[in-house]
Amino acid sequence: MNRIDRISAILIHLQSRKVVKAQDIADRFEISLRTVYRDIRTLEQAGIPLIGEAGMGYSLVDGYRLPPVMFSPEEALAFLTAEKLVAQLTDGPNAVNYSSAMYKIKAVLDEDKRELLQNIGDHIEVFRRPGEAGIQPDLNLMQPVLKSIDQRKVLQIKYHARYNQQKTQRFVEPLGVFYSENSWHLIAFCRMRNDYRDFRFDRIYSMELTQIDFSKEHQTLKEYLARYDVESPENQSLPLVIIRVNKDKAYWLENQKYHQGFISETDENDGIAMSFLCSSLHGFARWFMMFGDHAEVIQPEALKDEVRKLIKVVSERMEK
Repeated sequence: MNRIDRISAILIHLQSRKVVKAQDIADRFEISLRTVYRDIRTLEQAGIPLIGEAGMGYSLVDGYRLPPVMFSPEEALAFLTAEKLVAQLTDGPNAVNYSSAMYKIKAVLDEDKRELLQNIGDHIEVFRRPGEAGIQPDLNLMQPVLKSIDQRKVLQIKYHARYNQQKTQRFVEPLGVFYSENSWHLIAFCRMRNDYRDFRFDRIYSMELTQIDFSKEHQTLKEYLARYDVESPENQSLPLVIIRVNKDKAYWLENQKYHQGFISETDENDGIAMSFLCSSLHGFARWFMMFGDHAEVIQPEALKDEVRKLIKVVSERMEK
């Protein structure tokens, strides 16, 4: 990126947030802090009303707005692709809002880019695999969650827990949402359990934003998810499980392995070696039994013992 394009991009970046730190600009554009300070001075000399100084962060004076932005063809196609994803991976109201925003974006595109989107639109599709979990189609879940985080107000939800098939009412304080393994998840502090919990969107059948303030300060979603990093100190105490699965059957595990603490896999001559950080060897053994005739336990020995116990119990019951 040449300097003129970079300075224009920095100006757009400044308008996208209330305060932008020099280090954030340096990281995004892969330049030194000295270059950032020089580019900021260039913007000031050009008459851009900036507030801030080195070490504190920069912001634009309230009321200052850029003229309509001109998007490149690549950026316009990225918007189109995102629209297709949003339509399939979020709730109905959120998809409608994004579609409305896309109309406004298309309105500022020049004619050749609008024609590009029109021609390419029928050549991009996003499909859900059979059995994929989604967001309840008749509920607006995403917006209340985000408003709850912004206003620090408690959410009241009704939740269907799969493990015990019970429906409960919860008052929760959200940390954030993430999409993984075909499902949207809400991570929130549950007042009933007095701990953080993972609530799948497809199991929430009612949600209401209350006027109750959060009871405590919470970690960020990024900090919470970091607990599941294999390198994190908290995970060092979890037993490392390694199994080998026949290559032609490994696909069976694709939608389940992440719920068992999956961290990595290696393609070997005689199978796929999968590694897990396991919180319950007994629970893992029960899961392993589902495909155990096409796999083997490499480690730990304690897991082998758990599997042997289950096999013995099943064998004895079959002989009755």
